[in-house]
Amino acid sequence: MKIAVFEAEDWEEAACAGLRPAHEVRCTRHALNRTTAGDYADAEVVSPFIASKIDADVLERLPALKLVATRSTGFDHIDLGACRRRGVIVANVPDYGDSTVAEHAFALLLAVARNIVESVEHTRRGGFSMARTRGFELHGKVMGVIGTGRIGRRAIEIAKGFGMTVIAHDRHEDHEAASRLAFSYAALRAVLEQADVISLHVPSLPETAGLIGDAAFAAMKEGAILINTSRGNVVDTEALVRALAEGKLRAAGLDVLPQEPLIREEAEIFRQQRSLDAPDLKALVANHVLLRFPNVLVTPHNAYNTDQALRRIIDTTLANISSFAAGNAINIVEGE
Repeated sequence: MKIAVFEAEDWEEAACAGLRPAHEVRCTRHALNRTTAGDYADAEVVSPFIASKIDADVLERLPALKLVATRSTGFDHIDLGACRRRGVIVANVPDYGDSTVAEHAFALLLAVARNIVESVEHTRRGGFSMARTRGFELHGKVMGVIGTGRIGRRAIEIAKGFGMTVIAHDRHEDHEAASRLAFSYAALRAVLEQADVISLHVPSLPETAGLIGDAAFAAMKEGAILINTSRGNVVDTEALVRALAEGKLRAAGLDVLPQEPLIREEAEIFRQQRSLDAPDLKALVANHVLLRFPNVLVTPHNAYNTDQALRRIIDTTLANISSFAAGNAINIVEGE
């Protein structure tokens, strides 16, 4: 089969050599999008990462395509409906970063709770005053976990280790986990009202888009902290800016933002074949405003980025491709 691997680093290209000589493999550092797709029109399998965009226009440029093997758990960069209509199978990496992402959520939380970034910058300038660096303990605080899948449950385990009380919300409650990990479920509003820290661990779905907006912020405690390592569109960025500007939130730690591809490379705006619409532009401006808040820490969608997690991602992706080629597709993402 002809395979194209996008956004591939050198070590990933070396790992993909295991698919040869049974398959013809091409690797590129570029993302897959309507601009780059034409160069790989004969590809039967594509393996993108999260900066790629696979929609109906891209699929039109890939007439031989049979499989999209994304190197991620999330698949909001892929139009599943368009793939289903074209008969293209989508496979993902469902389990690679439980601890990786949950630990990053707590890295963000600890950094804002103890003013780590400001403290380090202060001492690098030669100052050892403790002014403006006083923090607070996690022990005894209430953590609200929205989404209790694998990553959410791992975050709960870590929270319990810090001596935090945990309340959670999920459409599909895992009562065995609640008993084992000693946390309780509650309605979303109740979680927002009680939690000192709110950590988001939900996928990007139509029903989760804008889940945390003005109404949610209004329900939160004064001085709450928001941590988001899930997907950028789960939080209404404009509402978050308002909550921070009004002092409703003490701080926020974010690993994800809407319109991340445009933030990564703003020149991309001027390469678009269509103009950005007003909501896209407003989200982009709101993202830049967030970056200027001193009580907001933003990391570049980096929560997954450990040696161990990346190795699991590529190993699972190669298994997805090999299994599909052998007529036994695994880790299939269901379409609409």
